[in-house]
Amino acid sequence: MTEASHDQLASVVRQHAGQLATALMRVTGDFATAEDLVQDAVLAALQHWPAEGIPERPDAWLFTVARRRALDGFRRADNYRAKLAQLQWPVQPAEDERLRLIFTCCHPALPREAQIALTLRVVCGLTTSQIARAFLVHETTIARRITRAKRKITDAGIPYRVPGDDELAARLTEVLAVIYLLFNEGYLATTGPPQSPDLAEEAQWLASLLHQLMPAEPEVTGLLALIRLHQARAAARFGADGGLVLLRDQDRSQWDDAAIAEAIRLLTRAALRHRPGPYQLQAAIVACHAEAGRWEDTDWEQIVLLYDMLLHLAPSPVTRLHRAIAVRYATGPQVAMAELDDLTEVLGEYYLYHATRADLLRELGHPGQARAADRRALELTANPAEQAVLRQRLAWV
Repeated sequence: MTEASHDQLASVVRQHAGQLATALMRVTGDFATAEDLVQDAVLAALQHWPAEGIPERPDAWLFTVARRRALDGFRRADNYRAKLAQLQWPVQPAEDERLRLIFTCCHPALPREAQIALTLRVVCGLTTSQIARAFLVHETTIARRITRAKRKITDAGIPYRVPGDDELAARLTEVLAVIYLLFNEGYLATTGPPQSPDLAEEAQWLASLLHQLMPAEPEVTGLLALIRLHQARAAARFGADGGLVLLRDQDRSQWDDAAIAEAIRLLTRAALRHRPGPYQLQAAIVACHAEAGRWEDTDWEQIVLLYDMLLHLAPSPVTRLHRAIAVRYATGPQVAMAELDDLTEVLGEYYLYHATRADLLRELGHPGQARAADRRALELTANPAEQAVLRQRLAWV
């Protein structure tokens, strides 16, 4: 298979695996069987596409292969005719089908980490490697979580449906986390191309769909506002050469002011419910950046305060790292470096920790140590745009 064919297959799987699994799950009623059929179809594509070319409708091609395999099993079942009638590729899938599958994966009978990993793998089509990078854990750990979760869904007979109103809250945290991690992977990919716009758009669509389902839930609104604020500056994030443009260097005239204003209106409506949460706070931080006409106008003191609130509600080492970055501009590099020193043990394998440390060391007059930190950051990221920024730094004399 040529590199182009392999890349397109990966793109098709990423875009359509969830929809394909949803269509098959609706008919088979068995989670593991549906995923097996998807994998069979992907393997068939790997065998046929190099010689035959990629079909005009690759999503329908994959479904046709999966359908044939499913029929072999249905012919041995008593309800063959009823299943056959249902096993059609939806021209316009029902809008709640993807959410239905997400809520199935996010059943409270599964451990939280397994819920999110399974959903990202099966519904969203991310690879085990991508999910492992998002969790900052080893691939084998993620693979085990996914395997155990699939077995639990089958053995426990977990139903394939959007839960009733009385059950939604118990699953909402994980569903929001899935959409958030999906967006992060699309916004700045952990592997492959620097970004995956299709994934980012899919995350925005799912967030919008969830907002329609739960319009009064402030964290749902907050996540939608957060995604839209990030998407509003998408046009300025990469240069003509495909290189990553850091926030301070972006041409803010390319930002979508109308989208920013709409996202802030969403965030304001969420705030009026007086139930702050992590996604609302993250959206408020991004809004501080979006509302600044120039980098120099950024309200860093307000951003530090918002990070303090975020750490109170959802403490994490990565959030502490981002707060330290804000402290650098609000208070100075020495204070920020002291905060980074406390994170060495927990974030020692995270590229952004070392890239941030390199910036601070350079500002504090330690160029040799800064280069060493940049080299370590370069070893830890697989994103080509991030690698380009780090190589450019290392090329500076």
